[in-house]
This record gives sequence, C-alpha cells and structure tokens, in this order.
Amino acid sequence: MSRDATFRVQRLLSGDIALMHGMLGMFGAAFEDPDSYDTKRPRDAYLDKLLTGDTFIALVALQGDEVIGGLAAFELHKFEQERSEIYIYDLAVSTAHRRRGIATALIEELRGLAKNRGAYVVFVQADYVDPPAIALYTKLGTREEVLHFDIAVAD
Repeated sequence: MSRDATFRVQRLLSGDIALMHGMLGMFGAAFEDPDSYDTKRPRDAYLDKLLTGDTFIALVALQGDEVIGGLAAFELHKFEQERSEIYIYDLAVSTAHRRRGIATALIEELRGLAKNRGAYVVFVQADYVDPPAIALYTKLGTREEVLHFDIAVAD
C-alpha cells in the first residue's frame, strides 16, 4: 500500500484507454522522450488488445484523475519449468511527484500480482547514469552485474 494517501495505484484493464494514454504522456515527459511515447502512439484497439492480454501489465499511480506514475511490465512464461518471471519494462514518476513513495508503491503492487500469477521473480534493468533508479532497485532487490546487447533485426 502507498505511504502517501494522496495517490492510489490502479491496474489498467480492458477499456482503460484514457489512462493508458495518460501513462504514455507521463512516460514521455518523465523520460524527456516525447518522440518515443507521443509521436506514433498506438491505436486504441492495439492498446486495448495489450490490456486484455495475459502477458502485459500496466499500473498507474493516480492523484485524482491525473496519472502521476506508471509501470509497464511483461510476464515471461518460461520453458524449462512451469513458471514465469515479470520484467519491468518502464517505470516512471512525473517530476513534480517524485520522492513520495510512488515508484515503491507501483513495484509493491506488481510484486503482489507476480505472486498471484505464480511468478518466481520480478526483474528490471537500470542505466548506470540513473542513480535514483539504482538506489530504489538496490533497496528492493538483489543487484546483478549483467551485460545488455541490442541486436538488430534482419535486413
């Protein structure tokens, strides 16, 4: 549960398109990357298909009707055992609302969903140039040193 009663965390489900757009806009502003999050937004039908599916998880922190934080994650079904893991793809809190426990509340909500789904771990990547994210994730989990590679798709 959140430490600050002025916001609430909500999971987005089918039909929550307006809140999904709110989360996309908040991500664009928080990451200072409006081109990725605003320029070529998916159609509403695409977003609803994501929200209806069983592998995409979207959580928002709301203050009133305003999206002030968001988390997008994917459940990855494993093949070597009957289990899954949850990957936090994006997590952000709007600049004016940081340091209020919102990111922690979003992750705690995800941890509960992960347990209910039978997942064995939640994992996330952080950039070396983002000390606040590293501090948050260090507080909540175990740090692993890994390498990340982007491999281009075939020509």
